[in-house]
Amino acid sequence: MAFYKISAFSRLGQVSVKALRLYDQRGLLTPARVDPETSYRYYKVEQLHRLHRILALKAMGLSLEQIGQLLNDNLSPEQMQAMLKVKQAELKQQLVEGQRRLQTITAHLKHVKEEHTMPNYDVILKAVEPVSHVLSIRETIPAYTAVGTLLTELVDHLAQQQAQPQGPAASIWHDIEYKEQDVDAEAIIVVSNAVTGTDRIQIKTLPALEQVAAVIHRGPYSTLNQAYGAIIHWIEESGFQVTGPNREIYLQGGAEQDNVNYVTELQFPVAKVVA
Repeated sequence: MAFYKISAFSRLGQVSVKALRLYDQRGLLTPARVDPETSYRYYKVEQLHRLHRILALKAMGLSLEQIGQLLNDNLSPEQMQAMLKVKQAELKQQLVEGQRRLQTITAHLKHVKEEHTMPNYDVILKAVEPVSHVLSIRETIPAYTAVGTLLTELVDHLAQQQAQPQGPAASIWHDIEYKEQDVDAEAIIVVSNAVTGTDRIQIKTLPALEQVAAVIHRGPYSTLNQAYGAIIHWIEESGFQVTGPNREIYLQGGAEQDNVNYVTELQFPVAKVVA
């Protein structure tokens, strides 16, 4: 029976000597024989089959620990299947993330090519946590700017209870499309559990959003249309569709329409368009 020194076996298997030593340390591929005097490692050609199995599993993105478990003869087929399914799900998610990054880069390249500068707005995808205690008024208002009246009403209600907001104010726009008048608006303010509502001012939980496209607008409310144009364009170009009411979060805001120091976040719940 022929034995191969570790250097010769590494050439046969197209792997480094360092890798073979690591596989030995991890118990994945132990030499067929170790010379007791020189400590030289020797392998048999039949061990190439196990080496190829290790390399194939490694190419799938499995860790050496996971590979060791899959090479364990005591592992049931069901356990093997479960491990591979977990890795399959991880890789699918990585593909989704990679595709999203590719689309973002493509959009930026297009903008730089046409405008010779980076875009003014950067759209990101993220999840939004639920908020368990918010004051809310939902009402049909004559125009978008009239939401300030609803927000002022909420602030006055808080003042009556000698309470302070526990987070930024926000608006939720429930109409599917832009409207010139009769806008379905909801004004909200995050408050503590001690704050109570009325027949008109409701206490509610703001639901979580699994995935939103979000953008930050720095500047007055009067120029928010620029941010809206950027995020709607991104959603369409990136193969998403809007799945619910969008939110305006007033991270730094007030009653003035033209304050250049305001910071507003736009959030649109989105999902990938299925072809």
